[in-house]
Amino acid sequence: MTVFDSIRKAIVPIHKEGYPFIAIFLVATLILGWIADPLFWIGLFATLWCAYFFRDPERVVPQDDDIVISPADGRVSSISEEIPPQEMGLGDEPMLRICVFMNVFNCHVNRAPMAGTVRGIHYRPGKFLNAELDKASEDNERNGVVLDTAHGAIGVVQIAGLVARRIVCFVENGDVVDAGERFGLIRFGSRLDVYLPAGTTPRVAVGQTATAGETVLAVFGDFELPVVGRRI
Repeated sequence: MTVFDSIRKAIVPIHKEGYPFIAIFLVATLILGWIADPLFWIGLFATLWCAYFFRDPERVVPQDDDIVISPADGRVSSISEEIPPQEMGLGDEPMLRICVFMNVFNCHVNRAPMAGTVRGIHYRPGKFLNAELDKASEDNERNGVVLDTAHGAIGVVQIAGLVARRIVCFVENGDVVDAGERFGLIRFGSRLDVYLPAGTTPRVAVGQTATAGETVLAVFGDFELPVVGRRI
């Protein structure tokens, strides 16, 4: 392996959704630099942060139908039994809900928590409250994806936050997705809620840091964690 190959492998790819924003930041940096030198360095720092925000690293995804993996990088902010959003059609009975909060320094590419077929996509406009607040699940702009999996229907909800103003979903009804496959992105701070059926056991704790596509959030039954993974 050459030095060039080592450098190339060390550079984290940037998701294509970020290119327009990075370009805007870069143009603004040049304009600020023309006005005053100190402003150029501030703009350059902001541009580098923007590129870092839209990073899209590969992940080694555990492969098993009996586990649920984190759909987002961030902190597990809540584990509780809650009734899922009505528009998702998951019923009126409480389901296990695990919430992962993403700050503006987390990777914001979202990944499917399980393999399955997309049954429905449900967008609902709303407010932009702090995504860490529990009422953000009801009041904020959100996009819910329902997956038919080996263990029945599950829901994963993208929730906008204080700074986020755009939820992007890459999948459509009828699409078949693998566990850990990229399915969406939220721009600039947000949260992911996963709704799971009865018989699911959490394997994380509130306050724990989760990694999208790698951290096991929950398991079905008495499943032992796998050691086989696939790079995606």
